Amino acid sequence: MVYFKDKVIIITGASSGIGFALAEYCLKNDMRVVMAARTVEPMISIAEKYGYDKNRVLIRTTDVTRQDECKKLIEETVDKFGKIDILINNAGVSMRALFADLEIDVMKKLMDVNFWGAVYCTKYALPYLLESKGSVAGVSSIAGYKGLPARTGYSASKFALHGFLETLAIENLKNDLHVLTACPGFTASAIREKALDLKGDPQGESPRDEDKMMTAPEVAKHIMKAIYKRKRRITLTTQGKLLVWLNKFFPQWVDKMVYNHMAKEPDSPFK
Repeated sequence: MVYFKDKVIIITGASSGIGFALAEYCLKNDMRVVMAARTVEPMISIAEKYGYDKNRVLIRTTDVTRQDECKKLIEETVDKFGKIDILINNAGVSMRALFADLEIDVMKKLMDVNFWGAVYCTKYALPYLLESKGSVAGVSSIAGYKGLPARTGYSASKFALHGFLETLAIENLKNDLHVLTACPGFTASAIREKALDLKGDPQGESPRDEDKMMTAPEVAKHIMKAIYKRKRRITLTTQGKLLVWLNKFFPQWVDKMVYNHMAKEPDSPFK
């Protein structure tokens, strides 16, 4: 899209899943792309696929749980490109365990990545986004609307992210800052394979049928289209939209429906 040409975008969690798909979309559309994640190799790979012009691409090893690394990411972006037009807070981690069995440190890790990582990056990028009248987006989840059983830490972090982004948008109503909360439904990505178990170890295998989910490139297109249209919020997949709508009017019934649905997963902790 011509609209995005030469705009400077930062994508956290760019080494896999939705973040990786977003990076590819932006490279295809001649943007100046900053990719940040803890694992560098996939980001280098996608940059090389499109010529890896180091005048237009910046790749940085970044742990978003570290405030100093988030600050450095923003500073290096501005040093290289002189501005920031779009920040997509995509870095995230999931989990699968009942709260009664869960070690508290696992919940802290979820909050550090999914919530505080977005807060840190947004805090340091905000002056430049206000200057460019740009966009800040958070890749959230349906779990930010409805608490998902066996995902207590994940849902809590996404509810917190929703509150943060909504407040940021209201505070900047007169500043032409665009704030997007993007809520994919279940997406085919590595997030469930890397999801943490009750002790904080990766579960290693997705409990869901990934082939029946929306793909990461599809989600990336929806997010970028929403940024182009400066939408406040998007909810993806028919299942996700239906769940959010039903929860407004029949929350107790939806509680039972969600419980039964999640209990059907292979090796469900409810059994």
